[in-house]
Amino acid sequence: MAVRRWLAGLALLCAGPAAVAAGDTLHIGSKRFTESYILGEVLKQTAAPHAKVEHLQGLGNTAIVLAALQAGRIDVYPEYVGTLDLEILKHAKPAPMEQIRKELAVMGLGVAVPLGFNNTYALAMRGDVDAPHKLSELAGRDQLRFGLSHEFIGRADGWQGLATRYGLTQRPEGLDHGIAYEALRHEQVDVIDIYSTEARISQYGLRVLEDDRAYFPRYDAVLLYRLDAAKRFPAAWKAISQLEGRISEKDMIAMNAAAEIDGQSFNRVAHDWLAAHPLDAPAAEPAGVRADATAPGVTTSAPSVRASLLAKIFDQNLARMTQQHLTLVLLSVALACVIGIPLGVLAASLPRLRQVVLGLAGVLQTIPSLALLALLIPLLGMIGTVPALVALVVYALLPIVRNTCTGLLQVSPGLKLAAQALGLRPMQRLVHVDLPLALPVILAGVKTAAVLSVGTATIAAFIGAGGYGERITIGLALNDNDMLLAGAIPAAMLALLTQGIFELLERAVTNRHRFSVKPV
Repeated sequence: MAVRRWLAGLALLCAGPAAVAAGDTLHIGSKRFTESYILGEVLKQTAAPHAKVEHLQGLGNTAIVLAALQAGRIDVYPEYVGTLDLEILKHAKPAPMEQIRKELAVMGLGVAVPLGFNNTYALAMRGDVDAPHKLSELAGRDQLRFGLSHEFIGRADGWQGLATRYGLTQRPEGLDHGIAYEALRHEQVDVIDIYSTEARISQYGLRVLEDDRAYFPRYDAVLLYRLDAAKRFPAAWKAISQLEGRISEKDMIAMNAAAEIDGQSFNRVAHDWLAAHPLDAPAAEPAGVRADATAPGVTTSAPSVRASLLAKIFDQNLARMTQQHLTLVLLSVALACVIGIPLGVLAASLPRLRQVVLGLAGVLQTIPSLALLALLIPLLGMIGTVPALVALVVYALLPIVRNTCTGLLQVSPGLKLAAQALGLRPMQRLVHVDLPLALPVILAGVKTAAVLSVGTATIAAFIGAGGYGERITIGLALNDNDMLLAGAIPAAMLALLTQGIFELLERAVTNRHRFSVKPV
């Protein structure tokens, strides 16, 4: 309990004054794929005239976004009935909506506002002449290479049930959904999972395989929300409720195309759709957002790679992302030093515990980052900065603990005896002799931890902690190499800057030791 109170306090410290007023903000979440980003922006812009709104983009897969909703970090996010039914509530077969609502209410959650379109799962292949047309035709074709999203492979309504229904014996490879289309186009895989409203289906000329044994349920888009959200934000919720039935499948395909093919930002796509479909107008046949239409003020000529990349690096979000990234790195390294240096001293002082301490630090660093984040969310009851910091501290410990132990063991036994002869107690000798002499080695470990943390901090975006990883997650969702580089390049530059600063510190410490040594 004390640990959780300390972490909660740390969360407030990291978030600043905005965290105090978090209850006055409607937090909207979205998963890490194009359609969810866009729908999150539609919700944000719909509610913005009536409440303070924040959109936490691309939080990850269903498990992470659901954990954020249950923890109260977000209030609402776009979801799909099939996912609610089979993945979240774990029903063996589709249940009626009344039962779904009843079971969600026990969790403090509700489902409402059917948006008007069905976005079901499907499998697709290149549109070759000899390609199968039905899922049942995949059986027995063991030479086909399946590249499926990790979530689809693990879902109850995903690969396992599909393989059983159709008798598929192939072994799928896990592939990020954002790059699956390019892998298919370059013939690195033969079959991928898709969402039926994705614009890239027609762009890449894919053949969607018929679900001839009716395995996939309907995935009607709805809103999953905390029951208290409608009461806390009545005006905003009333506005959001007017979206019911207004987004057609053609609308959604066109909006996805505007983002993925035309390169428009998510907020621009949402703005244009809302402008064409005012909520105070009757929900007549929607005109949609044409995939080939150009938004006002957006040029149709493709900019050069250099100009496009520079524009994405130096956009209005750069300062915010830099601040978030620096905060994560500085705090995590500082906390790792507070924990790691005493552990290193313990390992150096007690030979029997040395391998235990170093081994534990090494094992912690081998935990996969996303797995660790997924475990920390329910454990801490929150997403964002705090679980990201905990993960980064875990990964920064090993070089600090190891170098502290090594530096202390390298202190000359003669100097230790001399300090003892002068009457210094063990703690005085540690503070005034051992640690100062071991400082260059310790500082090298802190440098390694800091440089590694700059790169590892990009995972923080997967749980809403921001930083340069935001651009990387968006780039993966859109298969946008420029956006990926716009996140990777500043992170690499920050890592080089960090290394340079520590090199200067190491040089200063070394020179200080050199000039402080006086001949006897």
